[in-house]
Amino acid sequence: MIKFSRGENNMNQASRLLIIKQMLNEKDELTTKDLAEYFKVSFDTVRRDVLRLASTGQAVRFHGGIMNNNLNDVPGYRTRSHVRSSVKASMAAAAEKMVIPKRLYFIGASTTLVLLCQLLNKKNITVITNSIDNALNLSQNTLPRVELLGGQLDKGNRYTYSLETLTQLDSFTFDTIFVGTSRVCEEGIYVVDKDDAVILKKAIMRSKRVVVIAEQYKFNSEQSSPYKLADCFEIDVLITDNKLSEAYRKWFKKTIEVKYIKVKEGE
Repeated sequence: MIKFSRGENNMNQASRLLIIKQMLNEKDELTTKDLAEYFKVSFDTVRRDVLRLASTGQAVRFHGGIMNNNLNDVPGYRTRSHVRSSVKASMAAAAEKMVIPKRLYFIGASTTLVLLCQLLNKKNITVITNSIDNALNLSQNTLPRVELLGGQLDKGNRYTYSLETLTQLDSFTFDTIFVGTSRVCEEGIYVVDKDDAVILKKAIMRSKRVVVIAEQYKFNSEQSSPYKLADCFEIDVLITDNKLSEAYRKWFKKTIEVKYIKVKEGE
């Protein structure tokens, strides 16, 4: 566990969240009272920390505290889809600003990217996707034009996949691909499912611009995400919820564009 001076009560939220997650790895449940005493901060400050962890799916909130949601495993798509997060909404809004009319896009399966799709109705674009939820949210109006890739349906994660899809992707050249991730490290961008990774990796190869959406807690995450989508240097734009540290920025090419959203503590 990270140690710090007990008199240091001016620690920022990002530092406290890191410590809380490490504490949850050692002890499955923590009370608000215990956290307030440990950090020597107010109950309101701890409440905002707990809300931030819960709203991003990193832990589970209960009355009077917070519990581990098994940080060695990424929560399933259905579980994540029920998490209401202003962070995800803000990141989706930042991605929407990058969408230009009359162009071709690939949008991967992601709970954040579903929110992006909700913002794209009536836009004169074409979207290719293998996500059932993306397609449904894009079908509310005549535009945009949508093509749902075929194949077997992964019912749990709500995307389609097949070997034929890989061949089908060869006929596209995407202006931009938007992808989510469950883990970012020096070696690259990773996701949980092999079939999803194969489709996304091919779509990335067929794209002129690669946009990755990733909250900062996914950097060097210990969650199980064994399947690599791309090397970090292949990423053209990174949308995240905090300024990228110099250590992390070195993983990417010098020309990468980093868009970070400003989030108030507790959101």
